[in-house]
Amino acid sequence: MSQPMTIAEKILADHAGLDHVEPGQLIEVDVDIALGNDITAPIAIEIFKKTGVKEVFDRTKIALVADHFTPNKDIKSAEQVRLLREFSEEQAIVHFYEGGEVGVEHCLLPEKGIVLPGDVVIGADSHTCTYGALGAFATGVGSTDLAAAMITGKTWFKVPESIKFVYSGQLQPWVSGKDLILYTIGDIGVDGALYMAMEFTGPVIENMSMAERMTMSNMAIEAGGKAGLINPDEKTKQYVEPRAKRPYKFFESDSDAAYKKVIEYDCTNIEPQIAFPHLPENTIGMSEVGIVELDQVVIGSCTNGRIEDLAVAAQILQGKKVAEGLRLIILPATPQVWADALEKGYLKIFSEAGAIIGPPTCGPCLGGHMGVLAKGEKALSTTNRNFVGRMGHPESEVYLTSPAIAAASAVLGRIGSPSEL
Repeated sequence: MSQPMTIAEKILADHAGLDHVEPGQLIEVDVDIALGNDITAPIAIEIFKKTGVKEVFDRTKIALVADHFTPNKDIKSAEQVRLLREFSEEQAIVHFYEGGEVGVEHCLLPEKGIVLPGDVVIGADSHTCTYGALGAFATGVGSTDLAAAMITGKTWFKVPESIKFVYSGQLQPWVSGKDLILYTIGDIGVDGALYMAMEFTGPVIENMSMAERMTMSNMAIEAGGKAGLINPDEKTKQYVEPRAKRPYKFFESDSDAAYKKVIEYDCTNIEPQIAFPHLPENTIGMSEVGIVELDQVVIGSCTNGRIEDLAVAAQILQGKKVAEGLRLIILPATPQVWADALEKGYLKIFSEAGAIIGPPTCGPCLGGHMGVLAKGEKALSTTNRNFVGRMGHPESEVYLTSPAIAAASAVLGRIGSPSEL
């Protein structure tokens, strides 16, 4: 009889060719997908070339996505993308995306069926943990580790301990996965799950759309988590089945698996959340916010740029106008999301409300371009980080929230709720 394991332990054991692993154990695992973007991959490519190795381990298992500074914002970013393009051509990399094909990587890869349940995915981007929503072990690594994986197809891990989060109760109006993950980070802190696998469970998670699950897994890193996993179910299957181009495997935690701790939340009492500057753990319920006037609102990113997020924003913005003096920037996360938003009439609603509609890009999230803040400006954003200077000037302020609160606030000119409209 094999010893009970968590989903994280099962996936890692499977990829290490072992029957059983336990927390703290050092293992070498096979990688299903190795990911880099236009900021991190150029460094990995340089390291790759210095080794003298001629070919990547598998041209179908590497994804290079030019999503951070594209459309190229300056000469340096243009050079970075050129490096990716040339390497992809030279190595015949199957999953290279730029120009009109590019989307925000962590929305694009699940949408295209490139990452799948049961995978081990490493990405030179901290929000690679998003794919845990599919039931994959996915985590961010440095560019050196990415280079090593591109050569060998392997990486090493210390098996993480797991924390189980159980969400039950009835959600209040306008409360979404974004609110639950902000609430969770506010509860445990930005290092509350340091190098641990966060496992999101309970009836509330089971009822969630795949989009909301991805939002929750996306922000596991904001609590210090190594990964943010959800046991795959029928909803996962419905999402993955039409997209998958290769076999995949569902793993789930044993009922008697060992956890570092189990944390339970009754969601009935959780209201929409706002993370105040300058940490994702500085969360406050909507009723406690007070008056916070805004200069900019951003709806998009790998956290909340999917069609479900834009649907909520469109519902709230329909027939309304963006507050005078406020910039509302909306960035559909992938070309498919953009096309769907066009077809459903959302882009017309956004345009008529006075929003700026941009291409799929990470741009403003990291203060890169397409929405950089000036000194003293305040932005409310559906992105995942609000560190000092994250979206521009070190003396600007970033507040984090859900698409519903973001859309309502764009109309109100201050942080507020759709119920006020």
